[in-house]
Amino acid sequence: MRSILNKEIYEITIKNSKFIGIIIPIESINDIKDNLNKIKDEYKNATHYCYAYKLINNKGFSDDKEPNKTAGIPILNVIEGNNLVNVLVVVIRYFGGIKLGPGGLIRAYSNTTKGVIDKCSIIELITGIKASITFPYSKEKEINYILRDGIIKNKIYKEDCTYIIEVTKEVIDNLKTLVTINKKEEKIIPKLN
Repeated sequence: MRSILNKEIYEITIKNSKFIGIIIPIESINDIKDNLNKIKDEYKNATHYCYAYKLINNKGFSDDKEPNKTAGIPILNVIEGNNLVNVLVVVIRYFGGIKLGPGGLIRAYSNTTKGVIDKCSIIELITGIKASITFPYSKEKEINYILRDGIIKNKIYKEDCTYIIEVTKEVIDNLKTLVTINKKEEKIIPKLN
């Protein structure tokens, strides 16, 4: 499985129509609606906002009033062809007055999606653990060393240190004797190194 690190934008003009491809990393269905609303606010008066998304256990698409199967499915096919998950690709079209026909639309939406994916930093994904851990301040340096191959999402300093982390199962095993694990859940995380 692969995903992307950051949002990217790619723009192309085909027969006077402007196509703007935007790829965004997502984690849930809720992220899709939020991002679509932001894009529609930012790119007002576009003719179409076609999209496809692929999550680990879900996928979907919209042709947004383009002829059936000429936009959403081609976008999704390119996402799946690149073995990507947890991504949303929106292709915005400003109609330029020249009809492209079904084949032309499929090529335009596919090529815009390929163009935006080519700009991305692709990352491998693995099954890991998201956890909340607590430990005394005296162990912080040692804990930070162990977490060098993980992601620290948040640090909270009160009587003790609390970190929200995303790590491999091996790192959690290395931490067990040093920290209190408050909560943990299996999660797909970026493979580091």
